[in-house]
Amino acid sequence: MLVLYILLAVFVFGFMIFIHELGHFMFAKKFKVAINEFSIGMGPKIFSKVGKDGVSYSLRLLPIGGFVSMEGESEESDNPQAFNKKPAWQRFIIVIAGALMNILISAIILMIITLCTPRFGTNVVYKFVDGAFSDDYGLMINDEIISVDGARVHTAKELSYEIMRRGYKPVSVTVIRDGAKHILENVKFPTVALEGITCGAPDFYVYGEERSFSSVIKNTFYTSKSTVKMTWDSLIDLFTGRYGIEQLSGPVGITGAITEAAKTDTETLFYLIAVIGMNLGVFNLLPIPALDGGTMLLLL
Repeated sequence: MLVLYILLAVFVFGFMIFIHELGHFMFAKKFKVAINEFSIGMGPKIFSKVGKDGVSYSLRLLPIGGFVSMEGESEESDNPQAFNKKPAWQRFIIVIAGALMNILISAIILMIITLCTPRFGTNVVYKFVDGAFSDDYGLMINDEIISVDGARVHTAKELSYEIMRRGYKPVSVTVIRDGAKHILENVKFPTVALEGITCGAPDFYVYGEERSFSSVIKNTFYTSKSTVKMTWDSLIDLFTGRYGIEQLSGPVGITGAITEAAKTDTETLFYLIAVIGMNLGVFNLLPIPALDGGTMLLLL
């Protein structure tokens, strides 16, 4: 079974890399850029075939990356169809397309998960758990929580995430109560330790809402937005010292996470795949020279 889980992790990595490179490839084709090779994987070639369009399509040994090799991408070329001969706005779209494809596919996966969910959690307090802290600091049943420490929330998932990230210390909570806005200062939540990181823990249940067209769209949008935000928050927390580099998961850690998700249920597995896709997309937009974001910055 371990071999199967490792193969599953390899497939997930390969799929997300393929989607990323496909984004670059599609728009390079759209703008008639000369393409030398479209490769999935790095290292020695396992398979390669030149298509009718003159592009060499390759599968390489190591499933740790991929690339679209365009004429004039890393060197000057006199070919009128070379990447360096195209207008800056076209080159910018080609470069950003890989990350946007990852984000788009991840959002589609999240929509499918949402469509399979019969009920959704809201941001309205239904009742408190035994021994709750937050009700001692002003939170009440039927309060609609609209922000936690300044972070806007619309759904139960967003609410849980913001309490976990921010609620390890007293926070301000903004609620709508009887039609009026109230700001509750220094609200405390219980804390838990997750992999050595202290997090806040929601100490109440929320009302649910039935699945409808509007609730599906709302939950898909805010789940996607929250997943992107989670990636940025992780980078911010890393640089501000909230946690160390040892808390970040590399390929081995992600393989373990995929293994555990696969053992749990299909929904958890596909949610993790969407999170990995969002991370890949957002991370590639960072203005670092080796990433797409670095190239975008130079083009700007």
